[in-house]
Amino acid sequence: MEDEKTLLQQIREKEQEFTRKIDMVRAETEAAVAAARSEAEDLLCTADSAGKTAAEQLYWNEKGKAEIEIEELKKTALTESEAVSEQGSRNLPAAVKRIVGYVTLE
Repeated sequence: MEDEKTLLQQIREKEQEFTRKIDMVRAETEAAVAAARSEAEDLLCTADSAGKTAAEQLYWNEKGKAEIEIEELKKTALTESEAVSEQGSRNLPAAVKRIVGYVTLE
């Protein structure tokens, strides 16, 4: 009769067995959560780095395009300025003659 366990002893053994299983599952879950957090942090760092690299590349590409456009605008402005200056130089003698004519009442 001593070999047989009482119902209370059997219940306590089952409780201990379930407690051990729960503790094991809890530890596994905590480890999985920690690994997931670590992986998420790594992904964020990688994404941040990739985003910075892409932004920097875009910045330099657009800056290069803007500089080329600025140079083209400067060349166009210089060409137009030279053309206007040349036209003014050609018209200067005629303009002086007309102004002198108006002033001297000729």
